[in-house]
Amino acid sequence: MMIASPKISTNGRPVIRQLDEAAINRIAAGEVVERPASAVKELVENALDAGARRITVDYADGGKTLIRVTDDGCGMTGDDLPLALARHATSKIDGSDLLNIRSFGFRGEALPSLGAVGRLSITSRVAGGEGISLSVEGGRMGPVRPAALTGGTVVELRDLFYATPARLKFMRTDRAEAQAIAEVVRRLAMAEPNVGFTLRDVSGGGEGRVVFRADPESGDFFDALHGRLAQVLGADFAENAVPVDADREGLRLTGYAALPTYSRGSAVAQFLFVNGRPVLDRMLFGALRAAYMDVLSRDRHPAAVLNLTCDPERVDVNVHPAKSEVRFREPALARGLIVTAIRAALMGAGHRASTTVGAETLGAFRAEPLAPVAAPPRIYQMDRASQPALARSFRFQAPEAGTAPGFAEAPSARVEPAPTEPAPEGRPLGAARAQVHENYIIAQTEGGIVIVDQHAAHERLVYERLKAQRAEGRVPAQALLIPDIVQLSDLDAARLLELADDLADLGLVIEPFGAGAVAVRETPAILGQVDAAGLLRDILDDLADLGRSDRLRGRIDAVLSRMACHGSVRSGRQMRAEEMNALLREMEATPLSGQCNHGRPTYVELKLADIERLFGRR
Repeated sequence: MMIASPKISTNGRPVIRQLDEAAINRIAAGEVVERPASAVKELVENALDAGARRITVDYADGGKTLIRVTDDGCGMTGDDLPLALARHATSKIDGSDLLNIRSFGFRGEALPSLGAVGRLSITSRVAGGEGISLSVEGGRMGPVRPAALTGGTVVELRDLFYATPARLKFMRTDRAEAQAIAEVVRRLAMAEPNVGFTLRDVSGGGEGRVVFRADPESGDFFDALHGRLAQVLGADFAENAVPVDADREGLRLTGYAALPTYSRGSAVAQFLFVNGRPVLDRMLFGALRAAYMDVLSRDRHPAAVLNLTCDPERVDVNVHPAKSEVRFREPALARGLIVTAIRAALMGAGHRASTTVGAETLGAFRAEPLAPVAAPPRIYQMDRASQPALARSFRFQAPEAGTAPGFAEAPSARVEPAPTEPAPEGRPLGAARAQVHENYIIAQTEGGIVIVDQHAAHERLVYERLKAQRAEGRVPAQALLIPDIVQLSDLDAARLLELADDLADLGLVIEPFGAGAVAVRETPAILGQVDAAGLLRDILDDLADLGRSDRLRGRIDAVLSRMACHGSVRSGRQMRAEEMNALLREMEATPLSGQCNHGRPTYVELKLADIERLFGRR
């Protein structure tokens, strides 16, 4: 039985007809306003374009029944308001150059789209002018009326999607929509640290509940951004992130990248901006991942807030309805800047590790609370009268022959003799004092202790040494007795041969071998036996996905990492005091030594004050 196609009219030839303005606006709203968070994004961006210094966002029922954005921007006049609600009317561009875009908005679609699917009212006042108001409901615009307002603009959107009931069925729960709104405001707050943001949930009426607040930051860019990130992402991120500031050929990357030991289980703490615009661009996120490639394991994700600025004509922001994706004129340059800038910033951090590692260690030390039992008040030694005789007798002594085993006879740590010269407690990683369980070095610093995983630490040191040797010259290659002939498409073969010189520097030598074929003459010696066809196809996949390939370099780094693991100090090996101190000094001098090749911390630092709190001394 044949089923009629729903796309084909059964009444003969389909008739082409012009849609009315209301239908056009509702169709456009489906692209621009996907959910309440999309409406908040458009309205807050309009406020930022108007020069607002303080922005307040109120919402009710997840934004479904009310969204109100109040700002102290430049405002609009009575002549501006009707134009602002007309399609493709904007003050951001004049239409002569669609590449030189220096504002958040530029299409002139948001306000008319919102007015087509909800009940929209705008109240505004310019400096020295009168307050005015205009309402539009389901695409029908009312007259301009006088209104009371001290300055700026208030945009109120009620009953979103009431004019398109089918869209309401696709809304998520109030809580989920509210979380999406909060995420939008948080991202824009990070993009504009000098602007104050307040987000309130006014469900049920009244003043509502403040969900998020970020006061305007002062100072230079990095100080302001650091303060804003502490407000938005928390003090832990701000404390464990390093500043990034690099430029190359007119592109500049600024922001903060977290230490590898402050990694996350998902990509929830990655925020990227292009010319201050929040973006969700696959190429940029891939570059961020590549920058942390050899300091994080595959199941961990870096945390970063980065802004890439350039001439607006070098990036196209008009490639996605929500303006969340961009297209660079020189994508390889943008990607390379991100990778090199972050790696340089992380290397500049030296041996530093995340402070949260120490906090987690202290948390693991704390004993579970015991059930209360009736007991007499405890009297501590410091509360008793001085007992000099007892104090003089309390000494560690060598065990007498035949005594029962005890603490002094079976120590859990190898204690080295005190060095003859003053120990370097003033160094960042202190002076080695003991080795416990033949794997962990205990070092004393001026303000606490450091516990070092000797195998993980030495593994990173050896790995960095091997990479430095590789950087000094070409990667050694091994010639194949019989070249591998790999059949590819003409396009894929041409793309690989364009990179022949770069691949040769990594030990992979390829030559053309007829139409669509490539001959592999040499492969990196460090890789041993190689599946040449599989390697070339992996490289092509990377080129298609990211515009370039780090597959071969990543494979070589992985082999170097394995070599470092096998060539490092093994767990269970006893180390002399001079060896332990030499390891500490080399860690202090080696970048990225705060984590092993897999992103795990190589050492934990505990402050003396925290240790004393564990024992109730503070």
